[in-house]
Amino acid sequence: MNMRKVSWQDRLRYKFDNTLSGGSAAVIVWLAALSAAVILTISFLVWLGQIGPSDEEPMTLSEAIWASLMRTLDPGTMGGDTGWRFRFAMLAVTLGGIFVISTFIGVITNSIDNKLDELRKGRSRVVESGHLVLLNWSEHIFTVLHELKLAAGARPDCVVILGNKDKVEMEDSIRERLGAGGRTRIVCRSGDAIEHTDLDIVSLDSARAIIVLSPDLADGDRDAQVLKTLLAIVNNPLRRHGSYHIVAELRDPRHVDVARLISHDEVTFVVAGDLVARIIAQTSRQAGLAAVYTELLSYEGSEIYLTDQPELAGKTFSDALFAFAGATVIGVAAHNGRPRLNPPLDTVIGQHDRLVVIAPEPESLRADLTTPSFDEAAIVVQPVTAPAPDRTLVLGWNWRVPSILEQLDAYVTPGSEVVVVADIEAAGAAVALLAARLQRFVPRFQFGNTTDRRLLDELQVESYQHVVLMCYDNVPPQEADARTMVTLLHLRDIASRCGHAFSIVSEMLDVRNRRLVEIAQPDDFIVSDQLVSLVLAQLAEVKELNDVFAELFDAQGVEIYIKPAGEYVRLGVPVSFYTVVEAARRRGETAIGFRRIEGEAYARNNQGIVLNPHKSATLTFGERDRIIVVAED
Repeated sequence: MNMRKVSWQDRLRYKFDNTLSGGSAAVIVWLAALSAAVILTISFLVWLGQIGPSDEEPMTLSEAIWASLMRTLDPGTMGGDTGWRFRFAMLAVTLGGIFVISTFIGVITNSIDNKLDELRKGRSRVVESGHLVLLNWSEHIFTVLHELKLAAGARPDCVVILGNKDKVEMEDSIRERLGAGGRTRIVCRSGDAIEHTDLDIVSLDSARAIIVLSPDLADGDRDAQVLKTLLAIVNNPLRRHGSYHIVAELRDPRHVDVARLISHDEVTFVVAGDLVARIIAQTSRQAGLAAVYTELLSYEGSEIYLTDQPELAGKTFSDALFAFAGATVIGVAAHNGRPRLNPPLDTVIGQHDRLVVIAPEPESLRADLTTPSFDEAAIVVQPVTAPAPDRTLVLGWNWRVPSILEQLDAYVTPGSEVVVVADIEAAGAAVALLAARLQRFVPRFQFGNTTDRRLLDELQVESYQHVVLMCYDNVPPQEADARTMVTLLHLRDIASRCGHAFSIVSEMLDVRNRRLVEIAQPDDFIVSDQLVSLVLAQLAEVKELNDVFAELFDAQGVEIYIKPAGEYVRLGVPVSFYTVVEAARRRGETAIGFRRIEGEAYARNNQGIVLNPHKSATLTFGERDRIIVVAED
């Protein structure tokens, strides 16, 4: 086999090509070398040939180099030259300068364009400290950002987003949905969250918290992407020695055990399917509870905090209930222990214990140990009556319905009836399979189009106490919300015609669609992604709140209840909220607010919900008004 002989020209050309691969800097070096060669060559010729602007005045070498350099940089300099030999010499160096300078300008322009393209791609390293990182792009990232901006308030903050989208596209979407960032700077970077090199861009080691979102994927397992992201963070060989503060979103509860093996207790998980199922199950039993949860989980209004109050050390939980006029104490978090909500009234607060409170902001909390006054004659303490069996109708189907039925099994009275209606054949098999695991009721399935008015009339919806309206997950989100709205309008018409006020809980996928149908109607709406986003933002700011939420959303133990005001105080009599707190205390409950079912109050106060009212405020309750309490089941 004959091999082609490599000539010295080939070797020279190969080395020249390798130097040019160094980028713009290498090209600039070559241009500088070429310019120097042209200038020095012409300058030596002018000096050796005793050439000057005139024959009587030959130029020195230094003058020749300076003249050549000026004509290289500025072709107009040779306009005043005299003497044909000198003119031809300067013309040669000027032509060489035109070639070099034009090439140099092209190289610089191209380098600037490349740098701008690189910046637009979002590949430069973020140099921040104490910032918050969002990994993976999701549609409900806007709710998370909105809550983080509210949490920051007036203090400067920085949120860094790493998403598998174009940087400019992410920035435009955020600007369109949220407007200006205010004191919170939002920095976007493009990259894959499972790549170590991409994670290094967002400076995880100096971040105060990391939120791993379930990404929007056209196909594939969203939880698998979250697990891969956690592996990339936790197992990074260059990671910091201390633990990260990571909050991760999962959709399926079955993946939690595997995720914990990856995280080694370094990650707080928010299981979207389980969380939404628990809230829908609780809300379906009590009208208005969805609005209560939405306000508690949002940074708008009052929310839950853990606060140190050493002046209350040695006092009991009963004393703490009246210690704040503008805040509501709902529990005690022992030092290095889990928070306990609505503990026994004689629970003593330790020196290093923290209080679990509902307040607009924790910085304003100042305990007042003055004994409050309340109207003893207005207190009505009625015994708690056991609920009777009832009927629940579930219209629609998605992957969360089986979890909701399991959660309902912990709330309904034995002998209750639950009927599921959907136009998906697989739903019937899922309900039949689930029936063997339930203890308090046996669900029944009926196939049918839930938007059909004739079917709803045949179901005799007015005979049910609770209706749960679920979005279908086998159609696009906007179409699913449209079907939900059609069914909801039929249900409202049935309720108005028969005069039977059954509770309606509707799941919505887009918060904008919720606003279209909620005006002046006392229905509960569950926007699944919104609730998950609110919890993610809360846990990113205060990790310890996870134990508080776990107890509130658990079917066993302490929960939030909305009960008739007449069970606590005399109706039609002006009373302070101190009196309401005392009435609830005598029942072993903690009053946290009230609800008014009236047109004006309903429209003005988030379905009539008022949380953490000032305890000295004078209130007069009617027959339809409710008291919101934290209590045992």
